[in-house]
Amino acid sequence: MSYEMIALLMFASMMLMLLTGQRVFGAIGGVAAVAALALWGTGGAEVPFAAAMKLMKWYPLLTLPMFIFMGYVLSESKIADDLYRMFHVWMGPVPGGLAIGTIGLMVLISAMNGLSVAGMAIGATIALPELLKRGYNKKMVTGVIQAGSSLGILVPPSVVLVLYAMIARAPVGQLWLAGVVPGLMMATMFIVYIAVRCRLNPELGPALPAEERNVPRAEKIRLLGAGILPIAIFAAMMVPFVNGWTSLVESSAIGALAALLAAVLRGRMTWKVFETSTRQTLAISCMFMWIILAALGFGAVFDGLGAVNAISDLFTEKLGLSPWMILILMQLSFLVMGTFLDDTAMLVIVAPLYVPLVATLDLGLPRDEVLIWYGVLYTVTTQIAYMTPPFGYNLFLMRAMAPPEISLRDIYGSILPFVTVMVLALAILMLFPEIALWLPDLVYGR
Repeated sequence: MSYEMIALLMFASMMLMLLTGQRVFGAIGGVAAVAALALWGTGGAEVPFAAAMKLMKWYPLLTLPMFIFMGYVLSESKIADDLYRMFHVWMGPVPGGLAIGTIGLMVLISAMNGLSVAGMAIGATIALPELLKRGYNKKMVTGVIQAGSSLGILVPPSVVLVLYAMIARAPVGQLWLAGVVPGLMMATMFIVYIAVRCRLNPELGPALPAEERNVPRAEKIRLLGAGILPIAIFAAMMVPFVNGWTSLVESSAIGALAALLAAVLRGRMTWKVFETSTRQTLAISCMFMWIILAALGFGAVFDGLGAVNAISDLFTEKLGLSPWMILILMQLSFLVMGTFLDDTAMLVIVAPLYVPLVATLDLGLPRDEVLIWYGVLYTVTTQIAYMTPPFGYNLFLMRAMAPPEISLRDIYGSILPFVTVMVLALAILMLFPEIALWLPDLVYGR
């Protein structure tokens, strides 16, 4: 059997196991282990061992539990509730103001927790009931929360970009900085859309009634502290890192300690909050480590087969596709996979194929910048896939968290304008890579 045929058989077996409902790390790692033993005999046992050693020696992986813990402490201690109260008071008088404030809330939540599911959970439990109670359109509300939560894996500290960095062997710090401007650009595009739409049709997002707007100035100023707190935590973590005073791991420890201190000073660090945050951190960190281990093992077998070179030759030599056409096809494949897989699973499945292939394409950028830029493109595309029917991951997550009066039809109908905005943002990032690369070049070129 040819190496290309073996690679195709491995990929098909892995997809079949995933479709039968197997756990992601089990499907990927199991296929890799069987293939390694079948190809190289008992020597194939060295493949997962070498992958495990590579994982354990990757120092930036220590950032993973730190940032997850930081996010859960801020979430469980109800600091996110204070944030929404601030946006409620300051943005409520504007048509669509609470929806705009929800996007702002999501940006700050993303800066506290690098997981999109955290933004979705907070938006659905805090923002959604308030927006519905004040007469906001159901479709507008669900679309806003889904779109806002998509910023979670783009705005640093993105946990998914840490995973991408491990697999692509790219620097985490540069990837994080590359996500800042695109993340803020997408948030701004969402806000502009909401503001224009609610200005043209105020019934979609009515302003707060007069009695709720009459909040004393002293109360308004006090509530600003709720917004300053997460920004201060983010600054305490990122400023030393950007200026080269601390390493990435040291900055993540500063962020975790700052979040813990903030919860203690506010009198909200109970034993239950601490236990829940610690348990969730352990569970999610272990999940990511198993997935990374499986992905590294699978990638090692693929490298040994030379499958990446075979696929590159197929696209460029036999099919004669241009580099940009190959890049577009890759993004389209993410949209298809996103109908039944989450972002982590998509990455570990295709990273052994796509990352080396992207690095060889002539896209007018140095290899290291291509890998950084592609990491941003990947995160945006997977979030579009999350929100795309019929089986978008976020659609069913939203349905599970939404109240009964919001149907699946409402959720499906809510995402079209926001997906359109995200596709436009993706096109802009593909045409102008400098948007993503400007900040890393500025900081690391200094």
